[in-house]
Amino acid sequence: MIGIMLYTVVELKQGPHIPLIIGTVTAGLVALKAGFKWQDIEEMMYKGIRLALPAVVIIILVGLIIGSWMGGGIVASMIFYGLKLLNPSYFLVAICLICAIVSLSIGSSWSTMGTIGVAGMGIGMAMGISPGMVAGAVISGAYFGDKLSPLSDTTNLASGLTNTDLFDHIKHMLWTTIPALVIALGVYAFLGQNVSGAIDADQIANTSSVMQESFLISPWLLLVPVIVIGMVAMKVPAVPALIVGAILGFFSQVIVQGDTVTAALTALQEGYAIETGNALVDDLFNGGGLDSMMYTVSMTIVAMTFGGILEYSGMLRSIMNQLLKLIRNTGSLIASTIGAAFITNASCAEQYISIVVPSRMFANTYRKMGLASKNLSRALEDGGTLTSVFIPWNTCGVFILGTLGVGVVEYGPYALLNLLCPIISIIYAFTGFTIAKIDDGGGGTGGQKEPAEVKTELQHV
Repeated sequence: MIGIMLYTVVELKQGPHIPLIIGTVTAGLVALKAGFKWQDIEEMMYKGIRLALPAVVIIILVGLIIGSWMGGGIVASMIFYGLKLLNPSYFLVAICLICAIVSLSIGSSWSTMGTIGVAGMGIGMAMGISPGMVAGAVISGAYFGDKLSPLSDTTNLASGLTNTDLFDHIKHMLWTTIPALVIALGVYAFLGQNVSGAIDADQIANTSSVMQESFLISPWLLLVPVIVIGMVAMKVPAVPALIVGAILGFFSQVIVQGDTVTAALTALQEGYAIETGNALVDDLFNGGGLDSMMYTVSMTIVAMTFGGILEYSGMLRSIMNQLLKLIRNTGSLIASTIGAAFITNASCAEQYISIVVPSRMFANTYRKMGLASKNLSRALEDGGTLTSVFIPWNTCGVFILGTLGVGVVEYGPYALLNLLCPIISIIYAFTGFTIAKIDDGGGGTGGQKEPAEVKTELQHV
């Protein structure tokens, strides 16, 4: 199924909807043959969809925010001042760090990408930097904060499911996340030095001039994203904070930009539209709105019907059992956990399931091997949370495409934090570095020795 999906998306450059529907039908037929009733299969699909409903609401609100912020001149102001303040040679480093700080403060990679990330894409493109590079830097920063923030849903989910203290979980993740970020920033700095010489200063000046002619640019408009980020940082739930952001964008378009209420409502529904004669500006500011997110919403629903059948019929558990047979020591256990999370991301298309299922499958084995639970929680995040962006049909992959306008093939090589964390985690697993044992109080490090009874237990898996 995954091979068919990759061929359709990468080779044929088609959407993943139809292959996922075919996969859902196939999974349903297998479940029927296994003895499930049609009513059971329907309930599996509905359970999968219900799991994704919070994400669907966020996706819709992000579409409203992008449309209203474009029409309200908020994105234009962020890009205009960004072009003034940021130098192309260190832009990738700067946007990665900015997204990391914002995401760390609010605990949401999606909210960060839907606000700061959209502006960052505009600034980078205006500078002539590859959209894939910019998107990769934005994603790396956004997921750094999402992974380490105590406000993050995935961080709380991984620690909660493994019965790990939240801050022990976060501190243990620093060992893989900080080195990955440092390496990523070093690569972004190198890339920035190479692209800075190709920047057309006249193009930047012309773009800034056209934006000033098309929008009322004001530093006061920057208060809108500050308010939204501040609300989430003060633990206001994401949904009401994003609603406030969309409302403020609507009034900015009507009051500040002087557009009609009809035009502002159109921006919310259909997205903002502008014709300036400048191809770059038109490309930057035509988009957003509720309609623009319907591809992502439909993708999410279809993916979760498929994922629901795989999860609740036990098919996914069968796949995980095959991975359990490969476990021989600590290194193979953690590598299998990361691999299982990635496989779940690819098969069920949802990062939450990629944390939930492996946590249930591997928890007992970690205890049997005398490994502290924070090893499992870290592996779940390294393999589940971070790799979700590399699956084009995963809810995270389709969200990034709908929000930043860049596909996995383009940004994948540059989402360096997401690439490096799983690799570093596996290296640690096989060397024993930072691997905590239960008899260390969960905080020590140890090698890969395992009790003799563990091998007996594994033979029964």
